Amino acid sequence: MSAIFLLVVGLGAMALGYFIYSKFVAQKIYQLDPDFKTPAHEFEDGVDYVPTNRFVLWGHHFTSVAGAAPIVGPAIAVIWGWAPAFMWVVFGTIFFAGIHDFGAIWASVRNKAKSVGALTGDVVGKRARSIFMIVIFLVLLMVNAVFAVVIAGLMMNFSSAVVPVWGAILVALIVGQLIYRRVMSLPVVSVLGVIALYALIFIGPSVPIQMPSEVAGMSGNAVWILILFAYAAIASLLPVWMLLQPRDYINGLQLFIGLLVLYGALVLLNPTLVAPAFNSDVPAGTPSLIPLLFVTIACGAISGFHGLVSSGTTSKQLNKETDARFVGYFGAVGEGMLALAAILAATAGFATLGDWQAMYSAFGQGGVNAFVEGGAYIIHNGLGLPEVTAATLLTVMAALFAGTTMDTGLRLQRYIFQEWGDIYQQPWMKKPAIATGLAVGSCLLLAFGAGGADGSGGLIIWPLFGTTNQLLAGLTLLVITVMLVRLKRPMWYTLAPLCFLLVMTILALLLQLRTFWNQGNMFLLVLDIVVLIAAIMVAMECAAALKRSRSEVAEQQP
Repeated sequence: MSAIFLLVVGLGAMALGYFIYSKFVAQKIYQLDPDFKTPAHEFEDGVDYVPTNRFVLWGHHFTSVAGAAPIVGPAIAVIWGWAPAFMWVVFGTIFFAGIHDFGAIWASVRNKAKSVGALTGDVVGKRARSIFMIVIFLVLLMVNAVFAVVIAGLMMNFSSAVVPVWGAILVALIVGQLIYRRVMSLPVVSVLGVIALYALIFIGPSVPIQMPSEVAGMSGNAVWILILFAYAAIASLLPVWMLLQPRDYINGLQLFIGLLVLYGALVLLNPTLVAPAFNSDVPAGTPSLIPLLFVTIACGAISGFHGLVSSGTTSKQLNKETDARFVGYFGAVGEGMLALAAILAATAGFATLGDWQAMYSAFGQGGVNAFVEGGAYIIHNGLGLPEVTAATLLTVMAALFAGTTMDTGLRLQRYIFQEWGDIYQQPWMKKPAIATGLAVGSCLLLAFGAGGADGSGGLIIWPLFGTTNQLLAGLTLLVITVMLVRLKRPMWYTLAPLCFLLVMTILALLLQLRTFWNQGNMFLLVLDIVVLIAAIMVAMECAAALKRSRSEVAEQQP
C-alpha cells in the first residue's frame, strides 16, 4: 500500500476531529467562557502564572507533552503491523487524547490552576488523591530518568547533534527576551528563531562534539546525564517566559517544519509500506496485541503525562479560557501527527521487507533508531538531502522534544514536592530550590542507584511506564467526568474513554505480572502489583465517586 494513502487519511481524520468534534466539546461539554478570569490573570506573578499568547502557549504545551514517546511508542508498536498502530493513533487522538488534554486544562483553570493530583482531593476524595500523587510521582520519575538516558544516548551516538541541541537553548533565551521585551513582533521573532535553529542543524555535522568514553572515572553517557539534570534544575527555577515558553515554542515550529519536510519527501518519493498491515509472523517473545498496543502507544493516542502538563504548567499560563481548545486539543493533534510520521518512517523507510524484519527482530526494537533511519531514507531519496543531514535533522528533533519534556517534567516534579509540603504542612518543602533539589535527587537516585555508574537506572522500571501512564490518564478522566456530572453536563464523552483505559490497563498489568514472574524479576513484579492494586482502587473510586455525584445531583432536583 502507498504511504501517501495513510498520510492523507490520517491527517484528514485529525483535521475533522479538531474542526468538528473539538468545537462540539468546547460548546456543549466544557462550555468555555471567554469572559472567565483565568488563574494566569488572577495570580499573575511573572514566574509561573503568566498570561501567554495562545500560539506561544501551544508551542510550550505541545512540545512538553510530545517528547520522544510519540516517536518511540508507535515505532515499536508497528511490530504488530502498521494497521493497529495507525488506527489507535488516529482514533486515540480524536476521541481520547484531545478530550483528555483539553479537559485537564479546563478542569484546572476552573479550580485556580490546581494540578490534577491536588484537584482529585476536592473532586473525588482524599483517598483517590493519595493514589493519584503516588502514580504521578512514579510517572514523572520514569519520564525524567529515562529521557535523560535517551538524550545522552543520542548525543553519544550522533555527535553532529550536540551543537544544535545545546545551541537551541541559547536561541530560546534570546527569543524569550525579544518576545517578553516586545522588541520585535511574534512573527518576526518566530522566523528568525527558526532560521537560527536550522542553521545550527546544518552546522552540526561540520563541528561534531564527541564526549570521551570515560571522564574522571565515569562513562561519557553518565556525564551527559549529570549535565542534563544540572541544566534541567536551573531551567525549572527560571521564570517560564525566560526559557520554558520560548524553547518550547521554537521547538514546536521546528517540529512542524520537520514534519513538512518528512511528509513532503514522502509525497515526492511515494514509498510503499514494506511492513505488513497485520504481522502474523512476530518474533518469539512478542506479547499479544491486545492489550499491549494500548499501553505501548500512549503519547500519540492518549497519555496521562499530558494531564500533568495541562494542569501543572499550561493552566497557569492560559490567557483566555477559550484558548484551551486550541492549546489542548490541537496540541494532541500535533502529537498525533508526530506519531503518524513515526509509523510511516518505521514502515515505509526501508527498501525491503527483509530490511524491516532485521530492524524488528525482537519486541522492543525499532523506536528512535527506526524513526531516524527510516525517516532519513525517505528524506534522502525524496528530497536529495545528504543522508547525514537528514539523520541529524531527525535526531535533533527527537532530542529537543525529549529535552523540553524533561524541562517541564522536572518543574512538575518540583510542584509535586511543593504540594506535598502544603498537604502535610511542611513549609520547608514548599521552597522552590529545596523542592527542585528533592526532584533532581530522586531522579539521580533512580538513575545511578538502580542503574549503576552509567546512570541508566530509569530504564529498569521503564517497562511499567505504559501501564502507569495510562492509569494516570484514567484518573484524569475520572476527575473531569465527576466535574461534568456535578455540572449536569453529558459525561459519556469522557466516561467511555475512562472505562476503556481502565480495562486495558488492568489486563496489561496482569499480563506483565506473568512476564515478570517468568523472568524472575522480583523488583518489577512488586512494582507491578503496587500499580495493579492502584488500578483496581481507581476503578472502585471511579464507581463510588460517580454514584455519589449522581445522587447529589438527583437530590438537588426539585
